[in-house]
Amino acid sequence: MVAGRVVALRGPVVDIQFDPKDEMPALHEIIETQSYEGQAIVLEVMEHLEHQVARCVSITSNWDLQRGAPAKSTGAASKVPVGKEIFGRVIDVLGRPIDGRGPMTSSQWMPIRQPKAPIEINTQRSRAYKAELLETGMKAIDLLFPLVKGSRAGILGGAALGKSLLTLELIHNVTERHGGACVFAGVGERIREGNELCHELARRKILDRVALVFGQMDESPGARFEAVLAGVTMAEEIQAQGKDVLFFVDSAFRFVQAGAELSTLMGRIPSETGYQPTLYSEVGEFQERIRPRRGGSITAVEAIFMPGDDPTDPAVVALFSYLDTIMVLSRARFQQGLYPAIDPSVSSSSSLDPDVVGLRHYDVAQEVLRAFRHYEDLRRIVSVVGIEELSLEDRRVFERARKLHNFMSQPFFTAELYTGRPGVYVSTASTVDGARRILEGEFDPRPDSDFYMIGSVDELK
Repeated sequence: MVAGRVVALRGPVVDIQFDPKDEMPALHEIIETQSYEGQAIVLEVMEHLEHQVARCVSITSNWDLQRGAPAKSTGAASKVPVGKEIFGRVIDVLGRPIDGRGPMTSSQWMPIRQPKAPIEINTQRSRAYKAELLETGMKAIDLLFPLVKGSRAGILGGAALGKSLLTLELIHNVTERHGGACVFAGVGERIREGNELCHELARRKILDRVALVFGQMDESPGARFEAVLAGVTMAEEIQAQGKDVLFFVDSAFRFVQAGAELSTLMGRIPSETGYQPTLYSEVGEFQERIRPRRGGSITAVEAIFMPGDDPTDPAVVALFSYLDTIMVLSRARFQQGLYPAIDPSVSSSSSLDPDVVGLRHYDVAQEVLRAFRHYEDLRRIVSVVGIEELSLEDRRVFERARKLHNFMSQPFFTAELYTGRPGVYVSTASTVDGARRILEGEFDPRPDSDFYMIGSVDELK
């Protein structure tokens, strides 16, 4: 343990000078100090400067910290608790409980920054590997953008398009049906959203299956940046026990944004687009920790905010380049009341493959996507001349595609309080069968509205 003193403060950045006779604390080591009123302040070493000065960033609030205040290194990096005790608890990036339910009882703590693990040969790309589908009970996802255990999926969208609600619905459905472990990392999101998430999980009686770690919007960029690392560390430890774990991040963009803030505060020259010069290395360091290993897997679902609904934003591009499944939320579909508002024309999934989902599922999904593409071409014509001017075949495709668009909508369990509609869970087999019957014209006499916000097509009878 090495003692030093505060020599400079610039917002959340604090410079600590140590005695020349002492050894400098290592990078990412935790430094402890106190405010004038005696409030504990936690710092993390980010850079080594000349004259035995360590440049640190505040993990907790450094309000009322004064120049000359004594500081001491702890000799350890930031750690989080792991083990069965973390389930049902809400912690911050330092592993401290913030749910008002007493101290953590976990005896095992792990550093959030881990050395690179060796690449295993018998993983997802091995011939012996067989993809295992993860049914979500959501028609649009299971039919067109299936999830596979050990994969990474991204939910991309602008503000107020339902990313957090879709993430919560996935947590509910997958945890309720498949059980297993789940880790949720709340990164830079609103305090209200975190509060509602905890209460909804408790109301649904699945909170005891979920471990939650938060670095919220009102916290320092250091805390927001490390919330992702804390969450993936907890998920890795569960995976190391030979279990499958679901890892949810909301929002991965805020992780990048916190890194950009830290880079600016550290005085680094930004890239041409204004983001940190280390953007791709930081994203890669996080994403490459999510991979299958012998005995267990991490299935990641990441909500990604798109600034100004722009999918070409450098932060968004850096994130979705690692994703196996990309679900882009459309503002136009959201305004039409089609929930979830996933736009099939710009979304994709590498798991939509006959070797993964089966030939029948694949053929129906491709027919649905073709119908949607044809519908978009015809929609522009219909808006000008009307549907009556279409040929009989085009009119048939147009009307069936509208039924399919409505059929892809679905009431959520986690939105029952807002919509007044009971949530539904639809099996993949039922979804594929319903889409096939609509494409074959079985329901041509029925109006489009009959297919809005239903579960299986069998409900129509």
